[in-house]
Amino acid sequence: MTAPHVPNEPATPTREGGLVRLRLDVSYDGTDFSGWARQPGRRTVQGVLEDALAKQPPGASVPRSVVVAGRTDAGVHASGQVVHVDVEPMSGEPSSRRLTVDDRGIPDLERMRHRWNRILPADVRVLGARIAPEGFDARFSATRRHYRYQVSDAPWGVDPLRRHDTLAWGRPLSVEAMNDASQVLLGLHDFAAYCKQREGATTIRELQRLRWRRVAEHEVHVEVSADAFCHSMVRSLVGALLLVGDGRRTVGWPGDVLDSQVRESSVAPAHGLTLVRIDYPPDAELAARAEQTRNVRTALPGTE
Repeated sequence: MTAPHVPNEPATPTREGGLVRLRLDVSYDGTDFSGWARQPGRRTVQGVLEDALAKQPPGASVPRSVVVAGRTDAGVHASGQVVHVDVEPMSGEPSSRRLTVDDRGIPDLERMRHRWNRILPADVRVLGARIAPEGFDARFSATRRHYRYQVSDAPWGVDPLRRHDTLAWGRPLSVEAMNDASQVLLGLHDFAAYCKQREGATTIRELQRLRWRRVAEHEVHVEVSADAFCHSMVRSLVGALLLVGDGRRTVGWPGDVLDSQVRESSVAPAHGLTLVRIDYPPDAELAARAEQTRNVRTALPGTE
């Protein structure tokens, strides 16, 4: 089967005009990537994934563009990324006798997953592949995204084996102070002060979880969840709260920054951040959720 080109942000239903939507669950080490999105002359996660999906035996699917649940910046990792792609079912017999095809014209996706992972570089893996339920959209159907940021406050820096996914912070951190400062940031706000502005994009988000915990003597993690995030939002929040944790800013300062609507420059480095999970509603609610998400939130309730 062959697949038509799909733009990055489609509104295509799961099955339209004979197309079948596939969901892929993906993990990657972002260290050597220039972010998710394909860019000319740069190594990106989208680029290497699409290249692998295209390198199939004759008669198998050749997707040209995948749609991602949440784009990640250069250096950011993912253990639970989700993408979808719309493909055209195969007609006739597969060219490989080892490749079985179901009654929808879709090859054995478990076997295809193994093929893709043999082609992919070691820093990207397809963890799962299946036909998506009706109405599924990797980006617009998502109800929340979950990130984790890892920090070492050891006086000697970070364990060399963890240097690619954990930030070395040379000052001792107070988890209690960072959690106290986080409380005012939770809920529905305009996070313009914590986002890199993009033309036509809203900065209004509902921050649902922002919780710090010490997992080892010199290691601190923060778990951050929201319905969606604007560009650099997680790293900006982390950067501001680390300054509270080491005593250089007061507990009330991150809230003051939020209220100011003025972009704050204390952005934590990318390599400590990992996208760990994407949540979706029950199958029957996927299409409705996608439609709701496409209605861009432009003002806080009561301020329209």
